[in-house]
Amino acid sequence: MDQSAKPATAPDSPPALSRICVIGAGVMGSAIAAHIASAGVPVLLLDRPEGDDRSSLAKNAVARMLKTEPAPFMDPAAAKLIQPGNTEDDLGAIAGCDWIIEAIIERPDLKQALYRKLDTVRRPGTPVSSNTSTIPLAALTAGMPESFKRDFLITHFFNPPRYMRLLEIVGGPETDSAHIAKLTGFCDRVLGKTVVKAKDTPGFIANRIGTFWMLVAVRAAIENGLTVEQVDAVIGRPFGIPKTGVFGLIDLVGVDLMPHINASMKATLPPGDRYRAFADDIPLIGKMIETGHTGRKGKGGFYRLTRKDSEKIKESISLTTGEYAPSERFRLPSHIRHASDLMTAPDQHGIYARRVMGETLAYAASLVPEISDDITGVDKAMELGFNWKKGPFALIDEIGPARFAALLQAENIPVPPLVEKVGSGKFYEDRDNIRNAFSPDGTYKPVPRADGILLLEDIRRRGRPVLGDKSGALWDLGDGVACFEITTKMNTFDDGVLALLEKSVSHVKENFKALVLYSDADNFSAGANIGLALFAANMAAWEEIRKLTAKGQTVLKALKYAPFPVVAAPAGLALGGGCEFMLHADAIQAHAELYAGLVECGVGLIPGWGGCGEMLLRLRADPRTPHGPIPATREVFEMIATARVSKSAAEARRMHLLRKDDGITMNRDRVLADAKARALSMAEGYVAPEQPEFRVAGESGRTAFTMAVDGMARQGLVTSHDRTVSGELAIVLTGNGHDVTEIVTEQQMLDLEAASFMRLIRTTPTLDRIGHMLETGKPLRN
Repeated sequence: MDQSAKPATAPDSPPALSRICVIGAGVMGSAIAAHIASAGVPVLLLDRPEGDDRSSLAKNAVARMLKTEPAPFMDPAAAKLIQPGNTEDDLGAIAGCDWIIEAIIERPDLKQALYRKLDTVRRPGTPVSSNTSTIPLAALTAGMPESFKRDFLITHFFNPPRYMRLLEIVGGPETDSAHIAKLTGFCDRVLGKTVVKAKDTPGFIANRIGTFWMLVAVRAAIENGLTVEQVDAVIGRPFGIPKTGVFGLIDLVGVDLMPHINASMKATLPPGDRYRAFADDIPLIGKMIETGHTGRKGKGGFYRLTRKDSEKIKESISLTTGEYAPSERFRLPSHIRHASDLMTAPDQHGIYARRVMGETLAYAASLVPEISDDITGVDKAMELGFNWKKGPFALIDEIGPARFAALLQAENIPVPPLVEKVGSGKFYEDRDNIRNAFSPDGTYKPVPRADGILLLEDIRRRGRPVLGDKSGALWDLGDGVACFEITTKMNTFDDGVLALLEKSVSHVKENFKALVLYSDADNFSAGANIGLALFAANMAAWEEIRKLTAKGQTVLKALKYAPFPVVAAPAGLALGGGCEFMLHADAIQAHAELYAGLVECGVGLIPGWGGCGEMLLRLRADPRTPHGPIPATREVFEMIATARVSKSAAEARRMHLLRKDDGITMNRDRVLADAKARALSMAEGYVAPEQPEFRVAGESGRTAFTMAVDGMARQGLVTSHDRTVSGELAIVLTGNGHDVTEIVTEQQMLDLEAASFMRLIRTTPTLDRIGHMLETGKPLRN
């Protein structure tokens, strides 16, 4: 975790763990080690000895991860924090570790044999946890010493650990509560996890419900004669479930896992559990495993890609015959948008939805308080463990609990006591501007928030925005700090967003100490709305495009030179104009998963809102950049011309999109609080930056860049229009005729950007690129 910019008002510091041991260098264990190392914590990674190099399993795992996509490491340099070893020669090194994570094969006998070895070398009181997803804690600790039981718990990471935010923690009756508190704090603040406390029951929370959901969905699809495309459309967007749906998800995690899950659940679930009614093996899945169709890791699964001539063809399997045929996209009627629409639809898709989601939501409701003390733990586990936008109880609220109970009765599905108890009410209610959740005891209690978490959804609940329209809003975060939020699709910029931002800057100047730029959407901003730009270009409304370009420059510079500190708090995508928005802040407090870049060249344009100048300033301010205007300009040219995007905040720092003193927050839910604290720390005595001057690379620099691009063109690495676009970029970055001895003002740089932008937007290849990107989501190589 980045320590360069700690929040000024951060509540408690995370518990210090100076070194962690992970045992088991398989896919899961090694990825856990990579994530811990990415957080800046040294890791001892052990596996059994094998071959001449007895630590080869662990060493090979690290090497493999450096080539894996999506990358387990946030920064490849983090691999240096992993020390590979083996469980015989290096066992004694465990004594220097503050936490031991076991991630070996799912066999209690092998795990216990390992635990007995660990008990001879670990420091007394060192917590030991298992990453098991199927074996109850009681089975793992049976027959172990009481001292070991006090230090043992389950920490269930979800795969892949870097990208899946959920961590289920399970303690036993003998587990020292101090260990649970310590690891909860560490995993939250340092590893960026949302920690859910689960009970020692089969599958814990997310897998218990999620695997039940998949089983019911597959069986009901086969029985009702639906196609895999129909199922993934039905059990998808209307319920806030990712577009992978059910069958796409099974392909992703592996078709061959389903029989193992079934066997494990049948072996551990109590008699009469509803899960057992659906847990028999499915012949089609058995046949798929036999033929190697185990999902994306095999020959394909319910979906597969084949080639005909040079064309890739997506195929899907028939659930009745097991044969593959070209996949046919299925769309639900346009009026089906929400769960409530589908659950009451009279057609076969409504019947299917009621059967699958009725069973699933009812099962989830029947398991509280068996698997979790409250409904919020269940909802959070499904939201983060299976990427549902809403958890089971929030979905029941959308349908209406009373209506849901009636639907269950009509389907002959038992109505859970908790659903009966909430009656005509809701599982979630806002009381005194605070979110409350229905408890098993029949009362409402505030939804818990960990210390130091500030969520925009809570700010919204407390009142109306200071300013706002359909484009965005300005919120009062308290303590004199305002927050500007964009609310357009993908948080893209249009004239409405720019107008509101301009108005917000003026309002903050008169009424607040500082401003934070933030969104709790998945992405900070995907940049300017290129669809509007294409529409205007097709209408030959060049003056309107010029005005929008000038307006963007004016507003972002007003933000930069405002008489109060501005802190950008980006997460997810910050592309094109969204990246320029971030670059104009005084400081950045980024989420660790930041995918930022000036990508305009990909659609045949160049940055038009000051991005070129801001990147030149960042490069030249870095003492590591060689002296003189050309080295910095060359690096900026290469980054923008190739539309390079960071794969993490750590990489964004290496790209100079983040400066050395900008902060990185691992936990997504803590980004806003950290940004607010950063803004407050800058407010007293704040002085706006002075306008910069540039010494450009001049004609010699432009010639060098042109020659480099020409050489790439001869090798077939760049297209004809790439040369045109990069040529315009070179004009801006090198000063368009200004000599290296001359001073170029910031306004002159902006004028150069605008002129090149307008020349490019008028070209047919650029318009073709924009149209292709809007239609396919992919760049056009023309």
